[in-house]
Amino acid sequence: MRSDSNGFTNLKTVIIDFMFWQTARKKIFLNKTLVMAIINVTPDSFSDGGSFFSLDDALRQAEKVIEEGADILDIGGESTRPKSERVSVEAETRRVVPIINAISKRFDTPISIDTSKREVAAQAVEAGAEIINDVSGLRFDERLAEVAANTNAGLILMHLRGEFETMHRQIPVENIVREVAEGLRRSIEKAESYGVKRENIALDVGIGFSKTFDQNLELIAKLNLLCADFADFPMLVGTSRKSFIGKILDDAPTGERLSGSLASAAIAVWNGAKIVRVHDVKATVETLKVVDRIKDEL
Repeated sequence: MRSDSNGFTNLKTVIIDFMFWQTARKKIFLNKTLVMAIINVTPDSFSDGGSFFSLDDALRQAEKVIEEGADILDIGGESTRPKSERVSVEAETRRVVPIINAISKRFDTPISIDTSKREVAAQAVEAGAEIINDVSGLRFDERLAEVAANTNAGLILMHLRGEFETMHRQIPVENIVREVAEGLRRSIEKAESYGVKRENIALDVGIGFSKTFDQNLELIAKLNLLCADFADFPMLVGTSRKSFIGKILDDAPTGERLSGSLASAAIAVWNGAKIVRVHDVKATVETLKVVDRIKDEL
């Protein structure tokens, strides 16, 4: 705990030091930025599709990112890239549950299941996941909140508009900050109606989903406004390798967007994000150590 030059305690630091996010297994304290590592066990994800599709590959990747400093492992079995198609509950379950089971037995790092299907979420939590990451903010299957409430799992509610097939083809809204705030409030209210506790909820502004190029940039630039509006909830931001970065960097392909991903993550954290979802763990951890240390001086 620090005091300022006049000897007064910095109350902001005290509050941050004791903030936590409740999951099915533990309280995750938010005294530093959490790095969530992406492990897609799909054949068609936009950046790493097919890379970790087998159990052995996924285990090796989990070990690698844990060594690099990942705080959470986000396991996903259904791609949400533009033009992707929904997979069945059975197919998604076959992809993720054996991997979650194997990773949870070998490592203590919290596991998040990236799904919007309640059946997949339930089986994933039973296999060892402790967080449910719902890109739809309960739009696709609101009873997923029931699973979170019954298991005390952490629940990430992301903002998007439309349905699975149309979420990347929405007509832009005029005020994206207001739209995201209203959408997140609706998701929180729905989660609480099923019994999800506020301490279990984290939020995600949904960069790259139902937003234009300019709106993605605006949300990162004005993230402090949303973080202030939702001060009770940790804010997650996922910009890693996304298309808006490629556009800024002269149409750089996904594998050449590291510098832009780090810059956007650093700005998001400076503006209040508590969790970042990334592909490149080591570089992100090192970058955010610097950001967090500088923020400590505020």
